[in-house]
Amino acid sequence: MKKFHKPKPAADSESRYRRHRRLVRIGQVLMATGALVAISHWIAHLAPTGQGPGITEDIFIGYPTGGVLILIGAVIAGRTETKKR
Repeated sequence: MKKFHKPKPAADSESRYRRHRRLVRIGQVLMATGALVAISHWIAHLAPTGQGPGITEDIFIGYPTGGVLILIGAVIAGRTETKKR
């Protein structure tokens, strides 16, 4: 027996616009979070000598995490709205 799938209903323009705006906001939140991570790591480096972040925090937690979050957020927020074909 063959199973037939119901065709998906065509999305109207309002739902496409809402989805696009939601993705933009999610991307902006990710970029802001990445900036906060990078700024907090920079502030941690301003601590008196010997009390700054360790080597593992520098490699995994600090700037790389902030940069990755900013990059992912920019990709998500920068997507163009899908066009109706």
